[in-house]
Amino acid sequence: MKRATVISRLMGLLLLAAGYPSAGFAQDTLQPYQLVRSLQLIQDRIAAGDHAAMPMQAKLLEMTDARLREADAEDFKDARNFRALLVYGMSGGNPVTVEAAVSRAAADPPNLAIARGVIDYLNGRPGEAIEALTPIDPMMLSGDLGAFLALVKGSLLAGDQPAVALTLLDEARLLSPGTLVEEAALRRSVGIAAAQGDAARFALASTQYVERYLYSPYASQFADSFVSGVIALHMSISQDKLADITSMMDPEREKVIYLRIARRAAIDGLGELSAFASARAVQGRDGSTNHGDPRALLYSSLSTVTSGTIADVRAKLGKIDRSRLSDGDRALLDAAQTIAGEVVAPPASLPATRAAASPEPEATAVKADDAAGLPPVEGAVSEQPAIAPSGTKAAAPASAPAADSTTVLPASAPATSAGPGTTDPTDAAMMKTRRQLDLIDQMLGAAPK
Repeated sequence: MKRATVISRLMGLLLLAAGYPSAGFAQDTLQPYQLVRSLQLIQDRIAAGDHAAMPMQAKLLEMTDARLREADAEDFKDARNFRALLVYGMSGGNPVTVEAAVSRAAADPPNLAIARGVIDYLNGRPGEAIEALTPIDPMMLSGDLGAFLALVKGSLLAGDQPAVALTLLDEARLLSPGTLVEEAALRRSVGIAAAQGDAARFALASTQYVERYLYSPYASQFADSFVSGVIALHMSISQDKLADITSMMDPEREKVIYLRIARRAAIDGLGELSAFASARAVQGRDGSTNHGDPRALLYSSLSTVTSGTIADVRAKLGKIDRSRLSDGDRALLDAAQTIAGEVVAPPASLPATRAAASPEPEATAVKADDAAGLPPVEGAVSEQPAIAPSGTKAAAPASAPAADSTTVLPASAPATSAGPGTTDPTDAAMMKTRRQLDLIDQMLGAAPK
């Protein structure tokens, strides 16, 4: 039967069933495997972007659940019905219904092993599910069951065996192209590839997802993984490749993606990526620009808040319309304005008597900082080297190589030796700035991403 004919018949059945107080009409008309196949067709339409089919999916799940709860051993003598039961479970079905139906079925040992694994998976027992499903090769099963099983196994192994998981997700796509299974497999592949640092695989999976499933109702999960992956792999993915992927999106989705990348990049201190993403968000497509979007202006300003153009940055921040920002972005704006003000604040001079009491310049700077009313920063993480006493070289932190670090000291500031009983007020000023940067890092990191 042709796909269009099946869907037309299904819609008619749903309309008729809607007039009944229960799903009895469908139970008397269709076998479990017919209902589950109809459910798959609807889910594939949803994956392709037909959001109007979602109420039909809910109704079909209800009807299928009722039919399977009443199914007996005679029904499950038809192998298609038992396979349909397993596919129903892996399609978002009720685990209680699946477990009860399996107990009534006289299935062979291999199918019962699959059933046990599926039930463990549905009930949140991943260890038991992996143990039951590990010996089973999805490629040796019928197409629909094998595809769902490969998807489930790939999801279960994503954390401990990511390479194996990616292979299983590829098998799921091979067995069921153009379906909700492929959509879910691609979506999961994006996140796993990013976690593995596999930029090529990440870019390929992202490209395929955008080409085929951008309008899926689950695309927001892809967007989360994509933005996180771009941030994690920013050293491995070129801006040209990023632009190639986003160019397949419609202008509004592309703008939102770039805004999200710009925000995350600014918070993580990736100035170049933040500037690129902000510019792309503002640029727009087809002659349409987004110069009035306050988010792009805010995110582009965050990455340059301690730069030499701080006066320009403060002016830009002052022009942002706070009323058009979310609560989280208003917090970012407040944080950016705070640190911008501290960067241009004149350094506080240190009393000579206090300097004499603290012979170590670094300790003196910290005490001066406390006197300025700054709270101590606990657990602040910075990719910049700590400010060392004058005349010494700052050591790079263990979390980042020295080549990747930057210094808050101006390039024009000469290194001078601090003799006993003397204190360079610049050291105190720079330590104050460093502490303020740590504070702003904490404020930005605590903000919603």
